[in-house]
Order: sequence, then structure tokens, then C-alpha cells
Amino acid sequence: MAVQTTNYQCPACTAPLQYAAGTDKLECQFCGSSFDLETVEQYYSEKEKQAAEAMEEARQNPISEEDPWDSSQIEESWGPDGAAMRTYTCPSCTAELICDETTAASSCPYCGNPTVIPGQFSGALKPDYVIPFQLDKKSAIAALKNHYKGKLFLPQTFLDTNTIEKIQGVYVPFWLYDGEAYGNMVFTGKRIRTYRRGDDEITETDHYLVERSGSLSFEKVPVDASTKMPDEYMDSIEPFNYQQLQPFSTAYLPGFLADKFDVSIEQCNHHADERCVQSLQNALRNTVIGYDIVEPRSSNIKLRRGKVHYAMLPVWLLNVKWNDKIHLFAINGQTGRVAGNLPVSMGKVAAMFASLAIPLSALGYLLAQIIAG
Repeated sequence: MAVQTTNYQCPACTAPLQYAAGTDKLECQFCGSSFDLETVEQYYSEKEKQAAEAMEEARQNPISEEDPWDSSQIEESWGPDGAAMRTYTCPSCTAELICDETTAASSCPYCGNPTVIPGQFSGALKPDYVIPFQLDKKSAIAALKNHYKGKLFLPQTFLDTNTIEKIQGVYVPFWLYDGEAYGNMVFTGKRIRTYRRGDDEITETDHYLVERSGSLSFEKVPVDASTKMPDEYMDSIEPFNYQQLQPFSTAYLPGFLADKFDVSIEQCNHHADERCVQSLQNALRNTVIGYDIVEPRSSNIKLRRGKVHYAMLPVWLLNVKWNDKIHLFAINGQTGRVAGNLPVSMGKVAAMFASLAIPLSALGYLLAQIIAG
């Protein structure tokens, strides 16, 4: 027969309380404190009520908006550099790209549309920072081919006949957020011990209320500011080394395109808030150790929002044609990490399952013979 017991934590020193037989009290063997059952139950009831109220408050008012992100330092004027800039717009996917006057765009790097419409440069915010391309075109193609290796279900015809229709280096826009998260969290910690006593299996669970508080400073938390770049691609090719950020200069643009942001700072603020809050919550959670089970009870995190910066980060975009279909791949222009959807050979998948099914069938037959014998 299984028996479940629940133990409580001493309000004075947090050590486990033990029931003192015949006294209707719980005693702490560590600090010597003694509490009657009603006091302990009321204490834990109040703690749980406070935790529930804090959780509800955090749910209804997760983050105060009284301290907005500061974007006042972002420049709207390119100065003399603006006269040497050009724009291209894709009529298919509406991507709006900018570049210096020496760089010509003949097709859209996102959708592969062969026609882009040139226009006059105007109305673009000037970036604060840029990470220059570290990989050249040849290195980007080599990184893609290396990405093919080890892909068991990749069609052989894709390896043999795919062609790179277009490769273009694009600076992708990002908002970078500076700030600080601070606050506290309450967790329930459980230590579980199971042992046998005669015919009984006894499970003891010690319950602890664990409180943590702290702060975490942030510098340049990145949020993608382009809807044209698939989010899953950007997630896959991150991280970028932000220590290599340079003050923006048009000297880095020749030969490359720059994607003009189409997601505003205001639209990205919520995502930035979530990343900052989640980072502090993870940091606080990682300090709660020594328990078999840890469950968050409440979280009260606030933000001190600081500056927002505008940065351009390097990405190689490759349009690969196979079976009359264009496959888009993105390569981190700094580290060489690759993202993209590769085709799957269903024939190879079927062959893999068939090769596994034969020995499994043989094993099943052997087991059946053993049981029958």
C-alpha cells in the first residue's frame, strides 16, 4: 500500500517541520521553534493567497508602460550620404531595399522575382550600428553545400541538379534594446523521498516556499525589424557577435543591399519586453537548486527601459532552384550558420522504415516462438 505524507517548512529558519506526537504541534529540529497546526496552516494559506494575488496582478498588469523605450537618438537624416543612396522595390513581395548608387539590384533576394523597380531614396532612418560581412560570396556557397552533408533524406537529384539562381548579401534591420529588469519570483520547491516500511511503500514530500529577487541589466537585446525575413530563419542563424558592432557607415554598403525596416519600434516593444522579462525569470529560476520539483507560483518583474538602437546585420540570401521551385536559404554573414527548408525524399524515408521493419518483424517472430515453446 502506498502512503503519501506532506511536510512543511519552518517559518523561522525554513528547515523541515516535524510533528511532535501528543502535542498537536510542529517542531523544528534545527532552530527549536514550535508552532501549532492552526498557525502553520494559516501561514501557508496566507502565503498561497499572496502568491495567487501576485500572479493575478502580474497577469493583468504584466509590465508597466510608464517608462517607455527611448528612441530619441536615432537619426532621421543621412546628411550628404543620402544623395548617393538608391532604393529598389519588389512588386511581387513588396520588399523595399536600399543601397549605394554603385550597387545595382536585378532581382529580389527574398522571393527571387527577376524584376525590381528602382526609385529615389527618401524617408529612411539612419542606422546607428552595422556588423560588416565577414564571409564573402564563395564562403557563403561553401557553407550552404556543407549544410547539405549528413542530410539522410535529401533527394539525390537535389544534390546533383540544384542550381543557385541568385545569391545576394543583405543587411537585415534590427532594433537593439538597452535596459534593466528587476523584481521577484516565488516558487514551490518539493523534495521527495520514497522508502519501504514493511509492506508499505511510503513517499514523503517536503514542501518549501522559495523566494528569489534580483535584477539583470541588458545591452542591445535584438528584435528583427523586417517582415520579409522569416522569423524562423533569423532564430536559426542567430546569434550574432554584437561585440563586432561598428558605427554605421555607408562605406560598408557597396556590393550589398540593405532591407528597409517595416516593423516599427512600437510594434517590436512588446517582443523586447518579453525577452527581457523571460531572461530575468530564467536567471532567478536557475538559482533554485536542491529540489526534486520546482514550480513557479508568482512573478513580479518590472523594467527600466533605456535606449533603442537601429542596427544592420549581415545575411547572405540564396535562391536555389530545383524541380522548377525556388528554395530560399539564409546564411549568417558573420558566422556562416545556415537556415532553410530542404526537400525530403519520401522514397528514402520509406526505405529507412522498411529496413527497420524487417529486423523488428524477425525479432517479434523469435519472441513469439520462445513464448509458444
